[in-house]
Amino acid sequence: MIKGFGGIFWRTKNVEVIKKWYSDVLKIEIGDWNGTIIQPQSDNKTIFSFFTEDSGYFPKEQQVMLNFQVYDLDEMIQHLEQIGVPLAKNKEVGDYGKFAWIEDPEGRLIELWEK
Repeated sequence: MIKGFGGIFWRTKNVEVIKKWYSDVLKIEIGDWNGTIIQPQSDNKTIFSFFTEDSGYFPKEQQVMLNFQVYDLDEMIQHLEQIGVPLAKNKEVGDYGKFAWIEDPEGRLIELWEK
């Protein structure tokens, strides 16, 4: 019955700062209506997963973590280095792909994934 995610919505302390950061860092072009449409590609999957309260996978004070699938994680990391955005955790390679993590200006951990 579920076709896919319809959107991700959250409150922010400073809309303009967050819009600029997501545009500069992740190249997500945010419109005047404070949002964008990310059109899924044929090789893209959206993971919906639960974690226990005491899981250490992402900060316990953070209720939700965004995961963005990227085409080339090494290229993304190079872009982040060029614009001065440090990794919050080192790149990892595992059974499910390659992963890296950054934090947005409000401290939310964001996972970047190349499958």
